[in-house]
Amino acid sequence: ILLSMGMMMLPPVVISLPFKILLFVLVDGWNLIIGSLVRSF
Repeated sequence: ILLSMGMMMLPPVVISLPFKILLFVLVDGWNLIIGSLVRSF
């Protein structure tokens, strides 16, 4: 509850930046997984 209250006070950029970084990491992770699958065939 305290964390969500603190997030409400933070500007939207501070909240969206970690999600963008996480999204990029997930996309890179998928690219690595797909690349390794393609190489294994």
